[in-house]
Formats: sequence, C-alpha cells, structure tokens
Amino acid sequence: MAAVNHTRFQIVNCILVGVQGMEEAHPWLSVPFCTMFLLALLGNGLLLFVILKERSLHQPMFFFLAMLASSDLVLCTTTMPKTLSIFWFDAKEIAFEACVTQMFIIHFLFVAESAILLAMAYDRYVAICHPLQYSTVLTPSRIVKIAVAAAVRAFCLMASLTFLLLRLPFCGPNVISHTFCEHMGIARLACADITLNIWYGLTVALLTTGVDTVFITISYVLILRAVFRLPSRDARAKALGTCGSHICVILMFYVPAFFSIFAYRFAVNSIPRPVHILLANLFAIVPPMLNPIIYGVKTKQIRDRVATVFLQARKQH
Repeated sequence: MAAVNHTRFQIVNCILVGVQGMEEAHPWLSVPFCTMFLLALLGNGLLLFVILKERSLHQPMFFFLAMLASSDLVLCTTTMPKTLSIFWFDAKEIAFEACVTQMFIIHFLFVAESAILLAMAYDRYVAICHPLQYSTVLTPSRIVKIAVAAAVRAFCLMASLTFLLLRLPFCGPNVISHTFCEHMGIARLACADITLNIWYGLTVALLTTGVDTVFITISYVLILRAVFRLPSRDARAKALGTCGSHICVILMFYVPAFFSIFAYRFAVNSIPRPVHILLANLFAIVPPMLNPIIYGVKTKQIRDRVATVFLQARKQH
C-alpha cells in the first residue's frame, strides 16, 4: 500500500470535521448518539444470544433476523466509535487506508442488509401466501445460499466501487465534511474528474437496493392481498402485526439511505450540511437501535424467550 501512496495518491491522513457548522454542539450531540449506540449494542447482542441459544427459534425467519442483527452490530461499531471520538475528544484524524476500509464496510453492509430485508420479505410471503410449502421452500441449505449470495453480491459491487475510487489521484485536500468516511466524501477529495464515480455509485445503488425495494414492495402487496382474504379476524391481526413491524424496519432503512445517496450527488449545495450529516448518522444508528426493539415487541416467540432469559438470570442471583 505504501507504494500505491507514492504513485497514485499523496494523502496519508484524512480529517473528519464532524457535523460542520455545529462544532460547538458536538458534546451535546454525543449524548443521544452514545445512548442509541449502547441500546443498539445491547438490543442486537441480546437478540443474537436468544436466537442462537433457543432451539425453538432456529427457523428461517429468525435466522434472517440474526443476519440483520449481525449486520446492524457491525454497522454501528464501524461508524459510532469514530463519531463519538470526534464529539468528545476532537479526534478528527483518520488514516487514508482506514478511511477507505470504513467506507467499504459501510457500503458493503448497506447492500448486504438490503438483500437481507428482501429475504425477510420473501420469507413472510411464503409463510402467509404458501404456508404448506414453507418448510420445503426455505430449507437450511437454501438459507445458507441466500446469505452467501447476499455477501458475494455486496463484496463484488463494493470491490469495483473501491477500485474506481483508488484509481483517482489524491494530491491535496484531505478534509471530509462528515463524521465517517463514505464514497462520495472521499471521491470529492480527488484532483480529477469524478463523473464516473458519481454515476457508477448511483447505478450500483439503483440496481441493487432499488431493485430490492421493488421486489419487497411486490412481496408485501401480495402479502396484504392474502391477509385481507383470511377468514379469521385474529389471523388477520397477527399477520398484519408481523408485516407492520417489517414495513417499519424497511422504511427506517431505505428512506434516510436514499436521501443520502441522492443528496450527496445532486443537492450537495442546496441542503444544509448539518442536516445531511445528521441524517446520514441517523441511518447508521437508528435502524440498528430500533430493529431489535420492534422485533422484540412484535414477535411473541422472541418476547417470551427474552423474558425467560431474564427470569433465569434473576434466579441464579
């Protein structure tokens, strides 16, 4: 990598300025972000523990939920420690290689998590619309294949995105107006035309998460159509409750993510910088914080198992 530094780019370190325009408020901003970070760690860690420990939860829906929790844990631990170090200690410097690595992980997880949400929508579609075929369609081997496919797709797309980024010459500016490193923030440091990077990044987003969103929407339209045909009111209420929690998670994931994708490319000067940075940070921490809460409250099996874990821990003490 040292050889690459001399031949392709000269930046050794990058400076992350935090929430530009709100530097004096950084200590106050750290309070809600630190609280959400701790809740995300606790909630997703507990969710993973319960799913792995309880054999009754070794079902496709909960395996997908464990994948989502793992992705959320990595996402918030990739972004929040650096964000909080900027807020608390004004530690704005980050090595260029570390910055690119952070960018790769964040965007990899975004594409992979989108695939997980699509798999969860498909899981609910099969469970509600074709319940008799559920166990034959979503077999353990097929779940593993879905997980591997999600990871491979995300890796290949992010590897090509990173390659296009590192081919650029970086010869001067090293200040990124953000709390963490992301693709367009690094690309704008280059002393060359980045049109290809802008459009390739947008194409990747639209052809992956955009297509995922279309299929997720189709799945839930078919699910809702089947739900309203159920003869039992209790069955309809249970199905709607499960689907409602999934839709909340999907909206929390996609709305701020797509806002950030389009704003950084086409509205960088028209949207106040603090608004953009704060929304990007909320994308990195709010879904990981709320996902285990939503699924823990809405899913009876998880709620019962969590209660059992706490009761057992209390008896031991």
